[in-house]
Amino acid sequence: MSNPMLNDDRLKAAAAASDTHAGQAGWAAPQPGTQWNPPGSDGPVSTWHGGVMTVAGTAQITAILLGLLVIAAAFGWSSTTVDASNNVNFPALAIAGIFVGLGCVFGLMFRPQWAKFIAPVYAIAQGFAVGAISKAYETWQDGIVLQAIGATLGVFIVMLFLYRTNVIKVTERYRRIVVGATFGVMIFYGVSLLMSLFGANISFIDSPSLLGIGLSVLIAAIAAANLALDFDFIERGAQQQMPKNVEWFAAFGLLVTIVWLYLEMLRLISKINR
Repeated sequence: MSNPMLNDDRLKAAAAASDTHAGQAGWAAPQPGTQWNPPGSDGPVSTWHGGVMTVAGTAQITAILLGLLVIAAAFGWSSTTVDASNNVNFPALAIAGIFVGLGCVFGLMFRPQWAKFIAPVYAIAQGFAVGAISKAYETWQDGIVLQAIGATLGVFIVMLFLYRTNVIKVTERYRRIVVGATFGVMIFYGVSLLMSLFGANISFIDSPSLLGIGLSVLIAAIAAANLALDFDFIERGAQQQMPKNVEWFAAFGLLVTIVWLYLEMLRLISKINR
């Protein structure tokens, strides 16, 4: 699931309320000899420092987080066993990893200045879970993981190209639509999970029917649209010279979107293969 709650509007509002040194966007870099109160901080004691945010710096941190996620995914894959009847046995750590990942997302809602510490935890915990899930899909449908990785990479490259060439422009209207749609998906999945706890389910979620495939295409498109929001946040953050630590927050947001997109690609390709 992506991170619509971890958007720049929320952070700007928090910064504007707590930062007396902020500029017009609420994210101005601290001046020498002054203290800058980050969003969600308890005051000047929690000071962000060490330069300003850059696109290259954010890309490097994203690569580090992806590396941690891949390593953890390898462990999750190897820890997931398959019995003689082709039944997949998920390790308990995979389930725990999902909840830890959700906890990291909600934690950064209130303490974005902790991203440098929380983002690696998310990458490792979520990576282990993603590895286990991938092993399950691969067991049921040989070759699907490589297909999903390729599709995710392809969508990422296309979205980056469309963003850089201004084919996709992140306007306030675009931002509201994408964030609203993402919240809608979150609510939909939440209702589905709640129903499953009472023995009911929404059958077309995993159905290979036209409706089920159409739903997966729509959700994957929403995940892809979130990439443009991440690119925009990173670019504007660098232009506005946000504090250096914001690179970790931006990289975390991009990683969450990539993981969500990959999982949706797994689901979509699985339906198509069936």
